[in-house]
Amino acid sequence: MRLTLTQRLSLVFAVLLLVCCGTSAWMQVRSNQMHEQEVVQGLSRDLAQHIARDTVLMDTKGLMPDAVRNLFSQLMLVNPSVEVYLLDTEGKIVGNAAPEGRIHRDRVDLAPIQRLLRGDALPILGDDPRSVDARKVFSAAPLKVDGKPAGYLYVVLLGEDHDRLAERGATSAALNTALLSIALVALLCLIAGLTAFALITRPLRRLTETVSRFDIDGVPSTPPASAPVEKAASHDEIAILDATFRQMQARLSEQWRSLTRQDQERRELVANISHDLRTPLASLHGYLETLSMKDATLSPADRRRYLGIALDQSRKVGGLAQSLLELVRLEHGFVQPVLERFSLTDLVQDIFQKFELTAEARQVELKATFAPNVAAVCADLGLIERVLTNLFDNALRHTPQSGAIDISLVPQGRFVEITVSDSGPGIAAELREGLFLRPFNIGGARRDGGLGLRIVHRILQLHGREIRLVDVPGQGATFSFSLPVDEETANALAERSMNLNTPGKT
Repeated sequence: MRLTLTQRLSLVFAVLLLVCCGTSAWMQVRSNQMHEQEVVQGLSRDLAQHIARDTVLMDTKGLMPDAVRNLFSQLMLVNPSVEVYLLDTEGKIVGNAAPEGRIHRDRVDLAPIQRLLRGDALPILGDDPRSVDARKVFSAAPLKVDGKPAGYLYVVLLGEDHDRLAERGATSAALNTALLSIALVALLCLIAGLTAFALITRPLRRLTETVSRFDIDGVPSTPPASAPVEKAASHDEIAILDATFRQMQARLSEQWRSLTRQDQERRELVANISHDLRTPLASLHGYLETLSMKDATLSPADRRRYLGIALDQSRKVGGLAQSLLELVRLEHGFVQPVLERFSLTDLVQDIFQKFELTAEARQVELKATFAPNVAAVCADLGLIERVLTNLFDNALRHTPQSGAIDISLVPQGRFVEITVSDSGPGIAAELREGLFLRPFNIGGARRDGGLGLRIVHRILQLHGREIRLVDVPGQGATFSFSLPVDEETANALAERSMNLNTPGKT
């Protein structure tokens, strides 16, 4: 049988309530019994003393049967609930008025008698001669003959007659009243408990319905807006659980949209790379086919020209393949930055030397603006060189003749700001969304197949930094990023970036 949480709580509560009510009733009855015993024993504590003082029950020859018989008869008439016994000095029963066969013990423990005679706290229970293991309140007094101890007078204050009368009363009105009161209290408590459980578990039932509607295999929907719950300040676990689930649902929706967007971007990237590869491959194939078919009729000059074009197209295909492989390695975590300190000014000079001949051929001027005392930075030298190489190559291909490419280094506290700008046409506003994540065109010409800036973005992301496109009046495309100057900042940024880009971490 499957029960809901509310039903299980109600069932457990009902069982516990019955146990508590039963225990309470038993303790109440037990308390009343002990109170009665204490009162009876307190009132009759000196009864045996009075009897022993006023009645002679023993002489030097032993028991006086007539005196004992008269005493027992008088006491039974006055108080039928008492039972009188005569004990010797060892506690053995030497005289009683019990019917034949009703005595089940021949000896009474003297320790409780000594406690009563010392005046210990009541009630004190002693052995009941008419039972094998029962203990009852009593009164006792020592008996002496010629000043010597001769035994004890032992009076059971609540005897068998009292027990029979008490049992008849307990099974009638008193018991029925007690059971009725317990049942009434249990019913009221049960109704109150069920109502409280229904109210308490209402938010949990709503959360259960929300979770049951959540389709893990479908497209996660954005959860409805709810009042924010501060986990540290709230003490309602269900409210915290509800807020946490909604955050998880929102996070899953966001990740789903991100995965969908990334998948679409990858599809676009594959399509654009396929398009970019088709042109140089077709050109390469055409010129090689021409060389193969017309080798005998081509002049040496034409042969060299065709071979040069084929080699140039081959280098383009190789460059695209290398860029694609590098992007895959960066995005799948195969490349991790190895941090070291190096001089940015020296690196910029190396970049200038690399692009100096190409810039002269295109009549483009390379400019560098360094602030005084530019500190060394802490980063991966090879990866940062790749960043500057991609930015310069991108700028050279889109800067017109007689244009200029400028790089500036400016200290910014614990960072150095690097800015690369050109005098080209710039990038239109409608093309800036997803600039570093998807391919784009400027005037029909693709900028490095969309891979160059994407590689730059990923490398800086591994360093915990980001590349930005900024608007500078009078300039074309201007890209800016910063690098830390101390190892502690660099390590913290790299570690945070690794955590953010590791699957399973947020």
